[in-house]
Formats: sequence, C-alpha cells, structure tokens
Amino acid sequence: MLKFTLIATAISTVLLTGCLQTQTTNSTDKATDTVQTTQTESQKANAFFEESFTREVMRSPVYQSYMGIKKDYDKWDDGSEARTLEDFALTKKDLATLNAINYDKLDAATKVSYDLMKQNLEDTIADFKWRFHTYPVNQMYGTHSMIPAFLINQHQISNISDAKAYISRLNGVPSVFAQLEEDLEIRAKKGIIAPKFVFPHVIESSKNIIKGAPFESGEDSTLLADFKRKVNKLEVKQSEKDMLISQATKSLESAIKPAYEKLISYIKTLEIRADNKDGAWKFPNGKDFYNNALARTTTTDLTAEKIHNIGLSEVTRIHDEMRIIKDKVGFKGDLKAFMQFMKTDKQFYLPNTEAGKQEYLDGAVNMIDTMKSRLDELFIVKPKADLVVKRVEAFREKAAGKAFYQQPAPDGSRPGYYYANLYDMEAMPTYQMEALAYHEGIPGHHMQIAIAQELEDMPKFRKFGRYTAYVEGWGLYSEFLPKEMGLYSDPYSDFGRLSMELWRACRLVVDTGIHAMKWTRQEGIDYYVNNTPNATSDGIKMVERHIVMPSQATAYKIGMLKILELRKMAKEKLGNKFDIREFHDVVLKNGPLPLNVLENFVDQYIASK
Repeated sequence: MLKFTLIATAISTVLLTGCLQTQTTNSTDKATDTVQTTQTESQKANAFFEESFTREVMRSPVYQSYMGIKKDYDKWDDGSEARTLEDFALTKKDLATLNAINYDKLDAATKVSYDLMKQNLEDTIADFKWRFHTYPVNQMYGTHSMIPAFLINQHQISNISDAKAYISRLNGVPSVFAQLEEDLEIRAKKGIIAPKFVFPHVIESSKNIIKGAPFESGEDSTLLADFKRKVNKLEVKQSEKDMLISQATKSLESAIKPAYEKLISYIKTLEIRADNKDGAWKFPNGKDFYNNALARTTTTDLTAEKIHNIGLSEVTRIHDEMRIIKDKVGFKGDLKAFMQFMKTDKQFYLPNTEAGKQEYLDGAVNMIDTMKSRLDELFIVKPKADLVVKRVEAFREKAAGKAFYQQPAPDGSRPGYYYANLYDMEAMPTYQMEALAYHEGIPGHHMQIAIAQELEDMPKFRKFGRYTAYVEGWGLYSEFLPKEMGLYSDPYSDFGRLSMELWRACRLVVDTGIHAMKWTRQEGIDYYVNNTPNATSDGIKMVERHIVMPSQATAYKIGMLKILELRKMAKEKLGNKFDIREFHDVVLKNGPLPLNVLENFVDQYIASK
C-alpha cells in the first residue's frame, strides 16, 4: 500500500519528562558556557529532526507532491514489503541516533520535540507487528481511489515537464497495483480480509475510473478530462498540447485500463473469500490490536468500556438539550418525532439538482466569510493560506464521506479545501450546514492545520504531524465555539450543531460496540437511526467507516471534551485574567500534540499568568 494514502492516521501518544520551562542563568562565565553547550546540543537535535523528516519526504514521491516538491514528480511510492522492512530499519536507526543525544543539555523547546519524536519512533516500532491489520482498499480510502484523486488534486501541470511526469505516473500505475495485490494477498493468508459489503464499493469506484473516453465512447473519462484541462491552460503551441494529450490517451488505454481491470478481477476473488464479520475482534490478536488502536487514536489510556460509557452519557445529555430546542420551536411530540420531522421535512433540504448543489456551496462560502470577519474576537494568530469550498468529485462522491478537509501546500501554491459531498442532498440538511462549515473550514481544520504548517522555528515533523484526537477534537470544538459568539441564531441550525455533536457521541458507542463488544453492522446502523435525526444513508456510511477504520471515529468527542476541560480549568484558575484568544493561541501555536502534552502547555500558560 502506498505510504501516504490514509485519510487519517493516529500517530502517537507521549509522556513528557522534565521541566518545560526555560531555565534562567546568571552572568558568570560558567553559566554562559552552559548555555552555549545547551544550544549546541539543541542545534544538533534540531538538525537531526530536519534530516529525518526530509529523508522521509524524499523517500516518498507522493508526499513530495503534497509538499509542493517536484523532484520525483514522475514516480509513485515503493509499496513493496522489502521497502517496508527497509523503512522499519531506518526507524530503528533513527531511535538509536536520538538516544545518543544528551537530553539534559537540550533547551525546553527542543526537549518537547525530542520527547514527541522519541515516542513516535517507539510507537512505530511497537506497532510494526500490526502493519497488516488494515484494509488497504475500502470505501473510505485506498490506492485505487487515491491514484485519480491525487493526480487531479495534487499533480499540478505548470509546464511540459509536469505534463510528461503526469503521463509517467499513468504508466506507473500497473506496478503500483501489482504491489497492492501482493499486499492484499499477504493479509488474506493471515485471515485479514474486509467484510463483504466493502467490495461492491471498491469495484464500483474502480470501474468509474475507466468509464468514458478513451476507454469507451462518450464524454472524457475523469483522468483524461483532468489532463486536458490542465494542459490546455499551458502557454505552449497547440501542436505540443495535442502531442501531450495523445500520449496521455495512449497511457490511459495501455496502462490505466488493464491495471484497473486486473485489480477489479482480483478484488472479485477476494470478495468470494470474505465473510460478514465486522469487528477488529476477528483479526489475529484482535482485542490487543483494538486496544492499541484506541490508545494511539485518543492519546489517552481510556479503555473501550470507558469510551463506550462516555458516549452513552453524552448521548443522554445532548438529547436533553435537543428537547429544549424542540419546545422552543413549539413542536408537539416527543424527541423521536421531532427528529423524524427534521429528517423528512422538505424545508430543510435543497433540491438534488445542480442549482440546489450550487446553492449549498454558496451558503457554505457565506458562512465561512462571516466567520472570517470575526476571527479577531477569538484568535491572535490566523492562517495565511486561503480556504476554498469544493464539491467532492463525481468519481468518488458516492462512497466518500459527508465532508472533509484537504490541507494547503506549504509553499502557498495550493489553498486549503473544504470538500462537501453533494451526491445525496438528503444527507446534507441545511440545518447542519453551519456546523459542517465551521468544522472543516474556519475556525476548524483550516485554522488548525494551516497555522501549524506556517509556524516558524518548529521542526517539520511537528508542523506536519497528525494526532487524530487533537486534530478532530479541535474540529468538533470549532463547531461549538461559534455558538458562544451568538451564531446559530436559527434554532434549527443550533439543533443541527447538536445533531452533529450527537453524531460524534454515538461514534464512541458504536465504534467500541462493533470492535470490542461484537456488535453487528446492522446493530450499529440501528443505533444511529434510533438516536439521531440523520438520514439512514448516513448511518450506513458511518458504520461502514467504523468497520474499516477501527478507533478513528472515537477521536472527535474525546478530543473535544479534553479541550473543553482544559479551557474550563484555565478559566477557573485565572478568573478575569483568562483571555480566550490566548487560550486558543496555546492550543494552536505548538502544532499538533497528544492530549496529555497539550495539557502540559495549558498548565504552563496558567502558571505564566
């Protein structure tokens, strides 16, 4: 599997040791020598952080493109088992190098980076035994869908060389898929095959890539249309454009079509061998794997049972808040009837037409623009990168999630994107539009991820790291934050906010239910349908997401609850000295962090006041 194809990766938990406060020194020669020695060791450590990160980027042509680097612009990552073992050896070598650094001589900021990297390396080594406990192709992510999405969204064509690199990548797909098939077969022999429901999604998404010209008559296929659009914008002779398009067309016919047909054929053989067991408990040592996944995702030591019970408690609380809104709008009936009303009443849904979809996008843009105008009330640091609202592309919208965010290029050449999935407008009620825009856009993921990338004097592995509970906890917290500013003025929109939070609370219940308590897929779907106002299709997609991404969905609520807990603590201890802008600065200016390390920074902020 390609190294950087996962939508979300739970990285590591960390325990900081030592004091994080910068030590003061006197003016004696001895103290000066000590400071110089400390700086030297810190410089040594930071040089290693940079070298390690850069090496990882340069070993991955895919990651290079995400970073705006064009050195290996014509290549894909090496997904072979041999390369995986080589990467593992480098990880162990990095840990040995890190351990050779004198920790006691590091300055405070470098100690944080050291601890984060050490735990990340140790976790990577410890987790190597679980590397096959995943499904490399599924309805949420995978090499089959990454290839076209990557070419369309990441492979920019600014000149003829870029266009030729695009064509080379088309020609390289058969080799990528051959490695993918080997990877899937290794898993299959270990008894790790996705449940049967996954395969029709994968097959359909793969077939969509080879629909249209030049594979068959009709409109241009997704990739040919993309290539033509990009090449036709070049300021070169028409004859050169025609030649490039002709070469790409041949590559689509000779490389892409047979590669996808071969993959589809193999996937069908896997489908025959698949069963209908849904939880990670079915894996070899599945219980230990899932407990480990929860620890990595939440960066806590919460057990599956504890997370399940937190979810049940939060569902009860949110239901009570929803009843208040139900009474406020004068609805006659119980909460279940009110949810059914919100789920079915036509006033909350835009038509499933191009005009209706454009109206949704325009509404999301307006909401984000309003929030942009009020950021000074909440933040000191703001992102430089722009944010663009975009529809999920047609070839993947049926299987893709409801909404998601794609980070900007670090060099500013590409903005951040808030993707809205408008395939089924009945799954995108207008009363949830605000909360979705705030979560994926501003002040949510764009605020957090773009600011992290733009931080100065911070190792790149921290800027571009991802701790799922931190990242998604911030996203969910960002849905709640505008409520305190007086937004969600429409009670139905406020209900939408609560329905989104309820959705994340239900995730705690269902994820643990499926993977630790052996719930079936249908039991998970029923829980969503009976406890939320969302469309049944939402419930189906969410449960299927739980199944192929064990633990990932628990990050949102656990992360949000921690941020709110830390904010409450800071408010109580600081009283009138508390400044919400400063608190947000503490949360964002240190890059992505495990939740316990974030707590350390908040403790320091409180002490400094």
